[in-house]
Amino acid sequence: MPESLLAPGHTACLGCGELLGARLAVDAVGPNCIIVNATGCLEVCTSKWPQSAWRVPWIHSLFDNTAAVAAGIEAALRAQGKKEGITVIAQGGDGGMADIGFGPISGMWERGHHVLTMIFDNEAYMNTGIQRSGLTPVGARTSTSPPGKFSLGNPRPKKDMVQIAVAHGLPYVASASSAYARDLQSKVKKAIAVQGPTLLHVHTPCPLGWGYSAAETITIGELAVKTALFPVVEIENGKVTKVMSFRQKTPVEEYLKPQVRFRHLFSGDGDPAQIARIQAIADENIARYGLLRES
Repeated sequence: MPESLLAPGHTACLGCGELLGARLAVDAVGPNCIIVNATGCLEVCTSKWPQSAWRVPWIHSLFDNTAAVAAGIEAALRAQGKKEGITVIAQGGDGGMADIGFGPISGMWERGHHVLTMIFDNEAYMNTGIQRSGLTPVGARTSTSPPGKFSLGNPRPKKDMVQIAVAHGLPYVASASSAYARDLQSKVKKAIAVQGPTLLHVHTPCPLGWGYSAAETITIGELAVKTALFPVVEIENGKVTKVMSFRQKTPVEEYLKPQVRFRHLFSGDGDPAQIARIQAIADENIARYGLLRES
């Protein structure tokens, strides 16, 4: 087996879903790539000076301008006639890509740069203290959405980055999970073969921030998909072409209960209304994408 392009020796937490997703992705792309990485866990744990875990060209600038730097690289390669065969990737966590850095991403998409945008989504600002992000799910405990007498955890629904990308007219948009390696790598290879801007939104469980045993990362990732709280889909030219479906709906409680960030929903008398709200989100995803197979 060839060496991974994301080398061992990084300082990621044990069981980190983000490192797993990033390693699967870069190995699927291959060595002919240039990666621009937003500030965050992935940047910090792989690039502590004077070392780097990356075996490909890798650039870190600021939290908010990842896409602007990637777009500039893509334009420069094009102007020099060197674009053929080189994949430019703009990547980072949910904070850097869906919140702080989304303005430049929107501009990059609108201008049509041939760049793969990758969001490694651990659903909070994990590197700076587990603060809520725009991709934190409803009801989750974070340091800025603590449950208590007047709060049930995060009050806002998870931002739909897949549909936001579709609204920008991207020719290829997909979601994936680090718990499903073959599916993730297949989508990466498909994305880089498409001309123009593409998005891959990858769900990456975080044992430290979510509060579960590091050995359970794959199980937790699978449950997010099987409950439909994170639908795994492909959308090409605005049309859904493939989904990861299932024969039986898994109740959201099976995903929520193992995680400390949702423990308040089950303590004391519990919070059936909030759990019902979360189940309704899953049911809406099932109906929207046809995730439940009849046979």
